[in-house]
Amino acid sequence: MAESQFALPAPAFDSISKVHYSPTNPNQLLVSSWDTTVKLFDVANDASSSKTSRQKCKFDHRAAVLACCFSDAEHGFSGGLDTAVRFLDFTNEKTNVVGSHADAVSGMVYSKDLNALISASWDRTMRLFDPRAPTPQQASHETPERIYHIDLVNNTLVVAMASRLFHIYDTRNLQEPMQRRESSLKYMTRSLACMINGEGFATASVEGRIAVEYFDPSPEAQEKKYAFKCHRQTIDGVDHVWPVNALAFHPVYNTFASAGSDGTVSVWDHKIKKRLRQYHKFNNPVSSVAFNCDGTKLAVATCYTWDEGEQGARMERERPQIWIKTVGPEVKPKDWQE
Repeated sequence: MAESQFALPAPAFDSISKVHYSPTNPNQLLVSSWDTTVKLFDVANDASSSKTSRQKCKFDHRAAVLACCFSDAEHGFSGGLDTAVRFLDFTNEKTNVVGSHADAVSGMVYSKDLNALISASWDRTMRLFDPRAPTPQQASHETPERIYHIDLVNNTLVVAMASRLFHIYDTRNLQEPMQRRESSLKYMTRSLACMINGEGFATASVEGRIAVEYFDPSPEAQEKKYAFKCHRQTIDGVDHVWPVNALAFHPVYNTFASAGSDGTVSVWDHKIKKRLRQYHKFNNPVSSVAFNCDGTKLAVATCYTWDEGEQGARMERERPQIWIKTVGPEVKPKDWQE
């Protein structure tokens, strides 16, 4: 079956760090990049053509941007190596620095319940920002290690740190984690995503493995957790293993997509522990993936991800691209009841 996809115009000049769809508009996509920009795109409904997709606005930063998110339809946030947390106004194409960290901003999520941004940093803190308040920065909470990734579902915040540490918080009390865990995977955490139904999360490592975890600390629930190998290939008798750079749960079916430096994106049904689909291989590693809010599209960012260092950067390769893929029944669990 032919896959329906197209590339967005005006891609980034350097590696893409994050693609993030609007929580309410299925056609609006925010893209952060190492080229020091954040761009907002209007994505066309017609998957056969990229001509009607357009860049709506662009925000310049002082260094590489590692994280971005929406707060509502007209606003978002961004942060990265320049340590500033910026509030983005899409209507007026203006940015406002609402605060900063002492080191790079590595992740951010917007909490509707708190009406605030939660930003995370390599400086071992999480910070809260409400851009409407007279003093935007509300609070700062320390963590034991550098934060690599955060994700949020309902009031549950998952924080993935260096040294394979995980903290799970209730956002109504960020002073103290509800749970402290060590990663089920042996190597550095490369990606993290929470299940849409709020039951747990998936995490992946630089060493081609994904772990499926559950929040419920009871022995019965913890018995359900497992890990598996993926994004691996045997070439000429040699096993090649690639980092799993991104994970994203489908907003309706709670299946998830994984993306790797092998240039592939796979869709998994974690309940039956099976891969539902592996899409056509891309020419570059995949750095980030995101489903839109109605689950009809998947954004796929392809670019060099520096797994092979300077030597890999000198190779001839295509420019960074953002592909918009129309999602079909392949993301639906086999036992799904309409």
